[in-house]
Amino acid sequence: MPAIVVAGLERAFGEFRAVQGIDLAVEEGEIYGFLGPNGAGKTTTVRMLTTLLLPTGGRASVAGHDVVSEARQVRASIGVALQEAALDPLMTGRELIRLQATLQGLPPVEGRKRADSLLERVDLAAAADRRVGTYSGGMQRRLDLAAALVHEPRVLFLDEPTTGLDPVSRKTIWEEVRALNDDGTTVFLTTQYLEEADQLADNVGIIDNGRIVAEGTPEELKAEVGNPHIELGVGEGAVAEAERVLGEIGRLLPPKGGKRVLVEVEQGSAEIPRVVRALDEAGIEVESLELVRPTLDDVFVDKTGYHLEEEEAGEESGERSPA
Repeated sequence: MPAIVVAGLERAFGEFRAVQGIDLAVEEGEIYGFLGPNGAGKTTTVRMLTTLLLPTGGRASVAGHDVVSEARQVRASIGVALQEAALDPLMTGRELIRLQATLQGLPPVEGRKRADSLLERVDLAAAADRRVGTYSGGMQRRLDLAAALVHEPRVLFLDEPTTGLDPVSRKTIWEEVRALNDDGTTVFLTTQYLEEADQLADNVGIIDNGRIVAEGTPEELKAEVGNPHIELGVGEGAVAEAERVLGEIGRLLPPKGGKRVLVEVEQGSAEIPRVVRALDEAGIEVESLELVRPTLDDVFVDKTGYHLEEEEAGEESGERSPA
């Protein structure tokens, strides 16, 4: 039986439907990447699957238990590290993990052993007796991860665990997620980072505006997109004319901004001479040219019509109100 089964799951807030009848299944021992921008319904879905929010429609089970009628059994089977770690800044890392062990019903001796082991595992043993308020963002994420593992859950929910972290801290989290999965833990990972989903996930679900718009392995999804594309940098003021010329050669893709033009081509590198020649004949200067194989960004564009990274940048500058 799958570790997670979701059928027609919905959540409405008044007239607004944040999650609109999604279906998915996550197998035991799998890393499932749930990909989408802020406001797409990722966190709302996680909150329902972890019993923190009641669905308004559909059903879901986690570790074989219904999230509504068997909420207590679900909570006993899962670990949860949410986007905003709720860590007491006045406690030490060791105190916090031991407290979590007590709350999970572990005997004192076992709780102390488990805390020491987990602090070592997430590379926080040297900082174990420092107050959490002195920890960096990456250290706090690793501590929150350790707290979620105290009771050795069958299913681990990670809600954007690397958002805002530097590249080194992000890769440290990735390594720990892989290690946990190698030990048999099923991981449900929400993320807004394409590379993270591509690197970690066995299967990926892309959610946009409360609906799953694509699902499959990263390689399957990229194969669906099919053809590679050529990304060109052109001279100042030449984007519109370049798009007109290249539109006769291949399918134009949504631009990434600036002086960049993207065109999908069937024959890959074999099309490059034709592209350069057409632009030269039109008097358009080519400043850069790159052949790009399909990526999860291409899948996202194909399914939603926009680039995920640009959407996130817009949200950070206040251009989009998250749902």
